[in-house]
Amino acid sequence: MFFGVIVVLMLGFPVAFTLAGTSLIIAGIGWLLDAFQPALFGTLASRYVGAMTNEVLVAVPLFVFMGVMLERSRIAEQLLVTMAQLFGTLRGGLGLSVIMVGALLAASTGIVGATVVTMGLLSLPAMLRAGYDPKLACGIICASGTLGQIIPPSTVLIFMGDILQGANAQAQMALGNFAPNPVSVGDLFVGAFIPGFILVGLYMGWTILLAVVRPKSAPAMVMSSDDRRDLPKNVAVALVPALALIVAVLGSILAGIATPTESASVGAVGAMVLAAARRQFSYAILRHCMMATMQITSMVFVILFGASMFALVFRTLGGDALLEEFLTALPGGATGAMLFVMGLMFVLGFILDTFEIIFIVMPLTAPILLQMGVDPVWLGVMVGINLQTSFLTPPVGFSLFYLRSVAPPSVTTSQIYRGVIPFVLLQMVGLAMVWWIPQLATWLPGIVFD
Repeated sequence: MFFGVIVVLMLGFPVAFTLAGTSLIIAGIGWLLDAFQPALFGTLASRYVGAMTNEVLVAVPLFVFMGVMLERSRIAEQLLVTMAQLFGTLRGGLGLSVIMVGALLAASTGIVGATVVTMGLLSLPAMLRAGYDPKLACGIICASGTLGQIIPPSTVLIFMGDILQGANAQAQMALGNFAPNPVSVGDLFVGAFIPGFILVGLYMGWTILLAVVRPKSAPAMVMSSDDRRDLPKNVAVALVPALALIVAVLGSILAGIATPTESASVGAVGAMVLAAARRQFSYAILRHCMMATMQITSMVFVILFGASMFALVFRTLGGDALLEEFLTALPGGATGAMLFVMGLMFVLGFILDTFEIIFIVMPLTAPILLQMGVDPVWLGVMVGINLQTSFLTPPVGFSLFYLRSVAPPSVTTSQIYRGVIPFVLLQMVGLAMVWWIPQLATWLPGIVFD
């Protein structure tokens, strides 16, 4: 089933229909061999209704709407321009401003593709005009854009938290613990906070190092007298409101005041208020944002429904038992099993999107890993960083193609590939830090929620 799905995907079929169609074909073969009963498909209806009525997953369209509204109302564009003016007069300052805006957009949208495309359209021409090395400029933009994968409120973390909640309950029941400590999306949001900003620090450190060692690769930006005069007003208009919205969304979660779903509603309303304050709110903009939110959310949930059918057939045919036997037999125990799963997800990141990977792999492997003693919050954060690294890695990282689609012809594909390699290595450093010091992911949730 697994390799059949990969082959069909490589032929160009849509992911959701590939998962469901391949599962139906294998289930039909199993029925002919008396290994599968078609009546089991009747359980899918309750699963689908459960997913659609899950209060936690309501946060997904709300956060998507928030990100689309910030992009459509040009708040994100103004934020990038203002940050560039604020730090661009320093050597390497323009690169630092792009990294900081990438983190802010990640914390306000959680949509990797939209962040990379937005920054590619706005900041890449500015960095090239300022004399930046094209390789460094491309690396900064791609790396910063993928921060939406790990910095909360990432939509990936919402689904992963929901999956881990069920997987943890399943694993603890298998171990005889019928009253386990629950795992929530809030735990995963808080756990990803420190590792996410460690990556931001690594990116900024590399940019500063290059600005010192190779000044010509990251020169200071020249500002006109008009830009200097308008800077305080731009900071007050563009930077302060956006920061206030991010603090309201993340701060309410970190302080335990609101659930992720409640904070998502605050973010969605706040984005509309900011757009209206900038006179960028109209029926046409609202309709565009609602349509884009519907399309993105529908795409994700259709993939989820196809993955549910895949998991049902896979488990019924005994695939989960075979997988558990394989992982527990690997040398090194939990460490060996974790390394295998992480390596598998990294390779799948070359051909599948994040949601497809977590919907297929996490429900099958997470219960086994959790039974072997792996911490669920640490597992979720490690998977997020791992997939973020995969999406940066040449030659098939998704963020590279997003940037290639909007980069000017003067920027070659080889420059994009070479530019991201140092940031891939920095990602691996961050991944190794969280691997060897699990408290980077598990300490803050214990402080906030205990």
